[in-house]
Amino acid sequence: MSTETGPTRRPLDLVPPGERGATRIADRVVAKIAAQAAREALAPLPEGAAAPHATVVVRPHSRLRSSGGTPIETARVRVHLELGYPCDVGARCAAVRRHVAERVGVLVSMEVPEVAVQVERLHLTPAPGASHGRTP
Repeated sequence: MSTETGPTRRPLDLVPPGERGATRIADRVVAKIAAQAAREALAPLPEGAAAPHATVVVRPHSRLRSSGGTPIETARVRVHLELGYPCDVGARCAAVRRHVAERVGVLVSMEVPEVAVQVERLHLTPAPGASHGRTP
C-alpha cells in the first residue's frame, strides 16, 4: 500500500533559490511604507497639515539577486507633503528622500533610485513670542 499522492516534495535546503518562488509586494503596500517613512522624517507634522501620502511605481529590474536568481524590483516613489514654514525646505525634502529610500529598501528589499518630493503646501508657523497678524 502506498501513501504517496503526488510528486515528492524536496526540503527547502535542496531546492535551488531560483526555483523557490518569490513574494510580490503590491504597489499600494510600498506606497503606504513610503508615506509612513515620510511621516517619520518630518515628525512632528505642522498643526493643520495633512499627513504625507505617496504614489509608487514598482518595476522588475533586469539584474538578478546574487543570492537567489530572482529579479530585483525597483520602486520609483513620489511623496506629497506639507511643511511648516519658515524652514529649510531643501534640507527637509532631502531628509525625506533619504529616509524614504532607506526604509523602502530595507523593509521590502527593493532598489529605490528615485524619490520625488512634491511640497503641496507650506504652513506658516510663527516664531515663539512673535505677534500674530500685521504689525504697525
